[in-house]
Amino acid sequence: VQLQASGGGLVQAGDSLKLSCAASTSGRHFDTYTMGWFRQAPGKEREFVASVGWGARNTLYADSVKGRFVISRDNEKNTVHLQMNSLKSEDTAVYYCAASSGWGTPRSPKGDYDYWGQGTLVTVSS
Repeated sequence: VQLQASGGGLVQAGDSLKLSCAASTSGRHFDTYTMGWFRQAPGKEREFVASVGWGARNTLYADSVKGRFVISRDNEKNTVHLQMNSLKSEDTAVYYCAASSGWGTPRSPKGDYDYWGQGTLVTVSS
């Protein structure tokens, strides 16, 4: 699986931004992968942000983004999105999309993901 994240940029606090991740799969349908978004701020470990299971309604969020971010997937287009609203300076990070082949439900541990995209930088100025 190859993942290509896009949509990052420089925004002001309170703004919205939508990230996208396009997946290229071979032999296995995209809708059988659990998809996730993680982020890594400078000097910090990579942390979980959101995940969506095989069923698009089955989602999981980190407490820090719950109510502000929305993860969604378009299985027809092999794409997962992260709509980020009410952005804060502490949301500044490189955002990575990831795919997990072993689970049908949303997952938060990094170790549960098998494939990672290259990351897209989100900078929120206060």
